[in-house]
Amino acid sequence: MSAGARPAYYALAPGGWRDYVTLLHPPYTLWHLSYVVLGAAIVDGPLPWTRLAALLAAFLLAMGVGAHALDELNGRPLATRIGERVLWTLAVASITAACVIGVRAASLWTWWLLAFVAAGAFLVVAYNLELFGGRFHGDRWFAAAWGAFPVLTAGFAVAEAVRPEVVAAAAFAYLASRAQRILSTEARTLRRGAPELGAGERRAGLRAPEAALRLLVLAHVALAVALLAAELG
Repeated sequence: MSAGARPAYYALAPGGWRDYVTLLHPPYTLWHLSYVVLGAAIVDGPLPWTRLAALLAAFLLAMGVGAHALDELNGRPLATRIGERVLWTLAVASITAACVIGVRAASLWTWWLLAFVAAGAFLVVAYNLELFGGRFHGDRWFAAAWGAFPVLTAGFAVAEAVRPEVVAAAAFAYLASRAQRILSTEARTLRRGAPELGAGERRAGLRAPEAALRLLVLAHVALAVALLAAELG
């Protein structure tokens, strides 16, 4: 492994509690949770805070914990020392809990939300375990599952309908996630591969894509904060 033996710029030194922080991919989890806020807040009318809290909890569990635990089981990309049994337990428990929240929300808001619960459960498993020969693992599926899907789900949960402004926001999230994927793939290749390059060349090559990723994380979090502040104002 190159670039100071860290598999990602946000990865902590391996071992103990630090592995669990690294497992969450904190910057990217915050990035994609911002899409939940975007989808919920862009719908016209007062923001139902209870629904937003439930949506954020479900996506944090399924995407922040479950998806990343499955991803770590599939090749150890973050090189954590978390045991395989613990990773499976985290994945199953968090995805199940997210589905329970989704089913309960559907029973209270609209049963059509179950379609989003089923789609999300499928995507989080199929994408991260690269099922069906990796058919659902790629740039387009990443952008759809981690970008557009949170926006569409949150918007539908709030409006109980597919609204045009939510579809437009989902397109934004899809395109931004495609850009994220391009930058993160370049950075990951330099950190974990590119043996033909020296350490200095790798570090130099990492500066631009990782600086762009850091700024994009901050931009998305700032957007989410602005939307919430507008709702409170």
